[in-house]
Amino acid sequence: MQAFTQHAGVVIPLPRRNVDTDAILPKQYLKKIDKEGFGAHLFDDERYLDPGDVDTPLDQRRPNPDFILNQEPYRRGSVLLAQANFGCGSSREHAVWALQDFGIRVVIAPSFGEIFHNNCFNNGVLPIVLPESEIEQLFELCGRQPEQQISVDLQENQVSWGDESWSFQVDPARREALLAGLDDIGITLERAEKIQQYEARRRREEPWLFHMAGR
Repeated sequence: MQAFTQHAGVVIPLPRRNVDTDAILPKQYLKKIDKEGFGAHLFDDERYLDPGDVDTPLDQRRPNPDFILNQEPYRRGSVLLAQANFGCGSSREHAVWALQDFGIRVVIAPSFGEIFHNNCFNNGVLPIVLPESEIEQLFELCGRQPEQQISVDLQENQVSWGDESWSFQVDPARREALLAGLDDIGITLERAEKIQQYEARRRREEPWLFHMAGR
């Protein structure tokens, strides 16, 4: 997993509450498990004039010019600014894969769906919770300066826009894992030696358990 320390990018403002994972990535695209290629279908139902068309080649589909991801400078954005309860709904991890594959490294919102929030950390995407008053301030700045890049520093727990800055909090364990580029599996593998030592001790102290299991 790609580590996260600092990032700067164009903000994609999405001023809607309760954006669920089916809107982020519709169900008909949940057929792969290799994490690649989902960015083209991020917000597919709104992004194209032929939503959900899985038969037409991507280069032949008709983009919706009114949707923000098809507009400059947002088509090259890498920080998503959203409203409350972003990523609610089903637990599909593919929704985060789609954001990441599009190039989004940070999502800023007042609150997130719990499973989506966890999936972000396991895929190198930083979910930042800020108060609604600060979120509204960011939306206003986006409207005035759409080309301005926002800076995010996980080491300092700070978001910066020009001379403005906002602090955020992240669970310390999640923060350290993201700084190191470790998902849950990576964290477990770091403890592989201790796990092996524990298993060896159990075999010595309670060998009948392993005999009964045919091991």
